[in-house]
Amino acid sequence: MNDLIKVRKIVTHVENIFHEGGPAHKEPIKKGAVLIVLENPYAGSYVEDITPMMEALKPIGLEAANQLIELLGGVEQIQSYGKGSIVGEAGELEHGALWHVPGGYAMREALGGALSIVPSAKKVGGIGCCLDIPIGHINASYVRSHFDAMEVYVQDAPRANEIIYGLVMTTGGRIHPRVGGLEADQISANDGLR
Repeated sequence: MNDLIKVRKIVTHVENIFHEGGPAHKEPIKKGAVLIVLENPYAGSYVEDITPMMEALKPIGLEAANQLIELLGGVEQIQSYGKGSIVGEAGELEHGALWHVPGGYAMREALGGALSIVPSAKKVGGIGCCLDIPIGHINASYVRSHFDAMEVYVQDAPRANEIIYGLVMTTGGRIHPRVGGLEADQISANDGLR
């Protein structure tokens, strides 16, 4: 592993959602997250060129994406995704932005070329801080039934000199979508929008 990447732990979380008060589905919609807790090599001081870490994160991003896909039952099951980061207090919000390429492109590659932009959120926070990672359909951003979020956190992270990088995927949209709009089976263009 690259000298810039020092992982303390990887946390996985999977929910099996059968209903939200309406009729129960026979097969649950699965919503999962992989959270990587690692040392922030730029914590505590301003560093002009932080892009070497972005490059160094690419293999761990792909590994995390593949792990999450496996947890949720395989590539053919995945319908939506999102990514996010929580930077410890000695770091900067920009350190969280280093995850855009390694996290987003990793999921798109692992899914065989998903078209839609990967929704993202980032923040600076202390130990146990929560983040709502936004979720959208993997091939069309306007599929309203798949607009969602997943709250993630790690009980003992991020420490001041750490970052949590997270990926989220689901096997479907919200369990009982009823607000109209473009549906997944109506996706027609190959531009990641509709």
